[in-house]
Amino acid sequence: MKQKWIKIGDKVLVISGNDRGRVGAVIAKKDSQILVQGVNIRKKHMKAREQGQKSEIISMEKPIHISNVALCNGDGKKLKLKVKLGKDGSKDLVYLDNEKEVNYRTLKKPLKSQGQKKNV
Repeated sequence: MKQKWIKIGDKVLVISGNDRGRVGAVIAKKDSQILVQGVNIRKKHMKAREQGQKSEIISMEKPIHISNVALCNGDGKKLKLKVKLGKDGSKDLVYLDNEKEVNYRTLKKPLKSQGQKKNV
């Protein structure tokens, strides 16, 4: 599943739906739904609840399914990520850019020493 690499703050490209082609940053993520800044904007009619308060129409982002987006670079091009093991034992997400591997993010940092194991 490619979508498991999407985190809060990543830039994503919408690949299906009404907002196809738009790029935005991930604001929130819950299970299989994500909230993307500037994507899937809906209007909500807010009623005046207190005396002196005005009723208004506000615009808000609504969540979209994670399968409708793909990670992208700064130019808005889709990325194909691969996991590479580093020499020091770390796991890195990399993608190809002009036949060069570019580090996207580090997934798992290595332990301080090989003989030391993590306590569970």
